[in-house]
Amino acid sequence: MDEKFFTPPDHVGFKAKKLFCVESKGIDGSIAYIDKNGGGPTKQHTHEHNHLFLVTQGQAKVLLDDEVVVIKKDESFLVDGKKPHSVWNDFDGQTVMIGITIK
Repeated sequence: MDEKFFTPPDHVGFKAKKLFCVESKGIDGSIAYIDKNGGGPTKQHTHEHNHLFLVTQGQAKVLLDDEVVVIKKDESFLVDGKKPHSVWNDFDGQTVMIGITIK
């Protein structure tokens, strides 16, 4: 895949690039570079698919409905897409995260 980096709608300080897509299995993955205080979407959202987030640098904070989940470097977390959620950089520097969508 030779796609360029993009900023998803309603995200701030967030650059992502698609790494792979297996349409027949409903799976895709992206890498995201999230600046300090960056993330998104700005309002929590829901959808039918789930996300597996893996933090490779920094630390991410997932707002999951009324809960806050912190994902540290070299940790992962599975987000139930049916629960309102958003993800933010919770680190004093850039956070790098792999996001795998599971449909």
